[in-house]
Amino acid sequence: MSLKLIGAGVGRTGTLSLRAALETLLGTPCYHMFEVRGHPEHIPLWHAAARNEAVDWQALLGNYQAAVDWPASAFWPEISAAFPDAIILLSSRPAEAWWKSASETIFPATRAAPDSAWRRMIDAMFASRFTPAIDDKAASIAAYEAHNRRVREQAAPARLVQWQPGDGWAPLCKALALPIPDLPFPHVNSTEEFREKVLKQPG
Repeated sequence: MSLKLIGAGVGRTGTLSLRAALETLLGTPCYHMFEVRGHPEHIPLWHAAARNEAVDWQALLGNYQAAVDWPASAFWPEISAAFPDAIILLSSRPAEAWWKSASETIFPATRAAPDSAWRRMIDAMFASRFTPAIDDKAASIAAYEAHNRRVREQAAPARLVQWQPGDGWAPLCKALALPIPDLPFPHVNSTEEFREKVLKQPG
């Protein structure tokens, strides 16, 4: 098995819905930040990548057919070099909408996380591949727009597929040469769902 699709879009661009959709299409698990949570042995490897150290991407991701969301999206150039036949999927949404979602979900959850190997890896990834100033709207939007611009400029046009929430199955199925399922496209992990699961404080 080998990666067929590398998600270059950052978190809060519909990546959990993409994960569910890709698992339906490919019939195998899709790598996502939640997968890192389930594989703590992967954390040192992602931290090494954030330090610009060499990582064996084949060993880390070779058992998956797709990867989306952070941390994989931060290292899409290295991963796409390791899997040269994989599609590069840039998921995005308008910058203001992205910031509103990220600033109400993953960014406060990251800041609230206790010191741990996972938290230190995330902080290093943001510092090296995004911005350490995730509480700053202007800095975060600038980093988001710069990331998307780099993907559009640097990914080989023949490999790049652009997708936004609302585009549904068609771009994915066309890129993967698969039929469109007779199912609604999954829509999961809204801001409200994330806050209920992750940020809601007891009592």
